[in-house]
Amino acid sequence: MLSPKRVAHRKVQRGKIKGCATRDNTIDFGDLALVAMEPVWLAAKHIEAARVAINRCMDRKGKIWTRVFPDKPISKKPAETRMGKGKGAPEFWAASIKPGMILFEVGGVDKAIAEKALHLAASKLPIKTKVAFRPTVD
Repeated sequence: MLSPKRVAHRKVQRGKIKGCATRDNTIDFGDLALVAMEPVWLAAKHIEAARVAINRCMDRKGKIWTRVFPDKPISKKPAETRMGKGKGAPEFWAASIKPGMILFEVGGVDKAIAEKALHLAASKLPIKTKVAFRPTVD
């Protein structure tokens, strides 16, 4: 599972995911990309499940670029615990995703196979996504 090696603060405030992505919103490496359409905290297990699905669908051919990394610790208090007594322990790591962010890029394989792999990966994620193609220069 993905997680940072070290962080400045063990627990962070939740914050709000406002607006659309102004960075990480262009296809830089591959030919096809999976683009987020909704704001969400994407857990490390979701990212890993989608990555594995892409790899298996493409028979480990071509190349995959994972453009997101879970760097936000999400904390939870134990079930049936009374209020107070401080903030809960970090439960999992998540990536803060804005609409328009590119999650995965794929290259080096046939377009039909790559599109099928990205649709399969999209089914593993808890948000709406779309497949984007690199614009061709005429």
